Amino acid sequence: MPDTKAFRIGYGIIIILLIILLANQVNFIFQPLVVLVQTLFFPFLLSGILFYLFRPLVRWLEKRKIPRTISILLIYLAIFGLLFLLGSLVVPVLQDQLTHLIQNLPAITDAAKEELIRWSHHPWVSDNLDWKKIMTYVTNYLNSSYKAIGANVANFFQVLANIVMVFITVPFILYFMLKEGDRFPRFILQWLPEKERDQGLRILSDMDFALSSYIKGQILVSVCVGVLVYIGYLIIGLEYSLILAIITMFTNVIPFLGPFLGTIPAVIVALIDSPGMVVKVLVVAIVAQQIEGNLVSPLVMGKSLNIHPLTIIVLLLVAGSLVGFLGLLLAVPVYAVAKVVLSHLYRFFLLRRRQKRAEG
Repeated sequence: MPDTKAFRIGYGIIIILLIILLANQVNFIFQPLVVLVQTLFFPFLLSGILFYLFRPLVRWLEKRKIPRTISILLIYLAIFGLLFLLGSLVVPVLQDQLTHLIQNLPAITDAAKEELIRWSHHPWVSDNLDWKKIMTYVTNYLNSSYKAIGANVANFFQVLANIVMVFITVPFILYFMLKEGDRFPRFILQWLPEKERDQGLRILSDMDFALSSYIKGQILVSVCVGVLVYIGYLIIGLEYSLILAIITMFTNVIPFLGPFLGTIPAVIVALIDSPGMVVKVLVVAIVAQQIEGNLVSPLVMGKSLNIHPLTIIVLLLVAGSLVGFLGLLLAVPVYAVAKVVLSHLYRFFLLRRRQKRAEG
């Protein structure tokens, strides 16, 4: 059998895969790990996002000679005060719009049906689309969705309990991240040989910079887009403006696809109102995205990740197909970190190769 370096690496990979395959046949080995990951993933994910948002504030307060523990507690007090203020201002409006939306949902559904029927009789639609097949597909999808919802009603309280647990555990996890986070690189580097620690520190620093830039930039940009869209919807008089703006703000976290996904609910609401309102909604969406693309994003994010737009689109398509919505959220930051690690390792490999050639 061949005994080259490439084949030895291949043998090692095959052995590792066989071990994983055999271990996976024994459920009690991997099942606890799966449950552990599922339980801790979202609290640590949310805590990590908040960590990168609030760490600059902690460091700024430390430079003012305020102890780190006091700094974190001051930030917590400020967050709770801000949430209370926003709650007192936003929650009543949001509650009124939600109540109005729930009350008018049957009327909205009927209006949507009438609009679809009217569009189905349009010559272009009837000549180019098999409307009966589309309506059959939509009806079957809705029926299956209702059945799925009915079958999963029992899981509602479990999901609710998980959400409550996330909001209870995140403040504690975030506290220790902010307090002990600067020690993490030293903990990782102590496992490396002393001569490799400088290289390891550069990798960790670049990873930290990539994640920090992406998270802070994407959240700030999304908030700005949400505010711009909300102002625009108020100007044109669109119903449920706050709800639709919040949807746009959250979907804008997804690169490229997010703005389109956030505009769809607003277009549906506007379509029920009038075709003219649809045009106004599209104008608001285009103006908001132009301001975001030409003013907000360059100022907030710049080109820190240095990822080509086509690469981002491919990542979103692949990650969305494999993992779903979570893949859309995590594809770009995961790729940014992997790109940093692989680029450093490749550079390190080339440096080692040159050293061996020089010694030889």
